[in-house]
Amino acid sequence: MARNNDRQDRSAARDEPELLEKLVGINRVAKVVKGGRRFGFAALVVVGDGRGRAGFGTGKAREVPEAIRKATEGAKRNMVRIPLRDGRTLHHDIKGAYGAGRVLLRAAQAGTGIIAGGPMRAVFEVLGVQDVVAKSIGSSNPHNMIKATFSALTHMQAPRSVAQKRGKRVGDILGKRGSDDAAAAS
Repeated sequence: MARNNDRQDRSAARDEPELLEKLVGINRVAKVVKGGRRFGFAALVVVGDGRGRAGFGTGKAREVPEAIRKATEGAKRNMVRIPLRDGRTLHHDIKGAYGAGRVLLRAAQAGTGIIAGGPMRAVFEVLGVQDVVAKSIGSSNPHNMIKATFSALTHMQAPRSVAQKRGKRVGDILGKRGSDDAAAAS
């Protein structure tokens, strides 16, 4: 029996790479019942592997550690892969929206760093993005900002996948071929 548990522990450690976890926020929530109020906590957590995979989750419980644990489990279940250029920035500028939350994400040059506020910064840190400029337009609610950010990131497309769908080369998609032809003509 003990041997079986050891085997499961080792396989779980091997399957799951080291994940980065960021606690975005904790709210105290109250439920009004007959005898008064029952207080609990709601946690919002972002999880990522630092190499292009990230997810977010929420959890509610009577105690803070339990709420964080539930949120972390939810984030691990909802991870998505995001294509990154050179493993450090986004492929193109993109807008995202969720509810009243609107975000604008822009690719940046090497050395720019993460220029983003609060919840968006946490998403980019766990995702592994090193250079990005982001602006929150609209709601500053952390839940809506994170959902809008993930909405934008999930619509991100790598030039290679677009070229493959269209049956073209990556250079044709990026427009580099047109500039080479113009240079050769002059």
